[in-house]
Amino acid sequence: MAAEGTTKKMIATQEEMVENKVPIAYRDQCAHLLIPLNKCRQSEMYLPWKCGDERHVYEKCEYELIMERMLLMQKIKEKEAALNQKAPIHQGQAIPLIPKTANA
Repeated sequence: MAAEGTTKKMIATQEEMVENKVPIAYRDQCAHLLIPLNKCRQSEMYLPWKCGDERHVYEKCEYELIMERMLLMQKIKEKEAALNQKAPIHQGQAIPLIPKTANA
């Protein structure tokens, strides 16, 4: 199952994430990499120079997700801009307060 706007699939299941106490905000397509990173951090008492490989892999995954979302948003904005150019909606034109009648 892939989230909308990304090509990555969910590898970690909901049960695995609950069992490993992954916060809800971090339950994305990179959660399967966060689980071993958190285990390493706990076993190494959160020393900043430990678990570098696991952290790098996790952060790279998160970066790729963000870049995919940014590209998708850019495509959406370009599509909307193209639609707005085809059918402009009174851009820069004032809406008349008194409508013109058909016989005037």
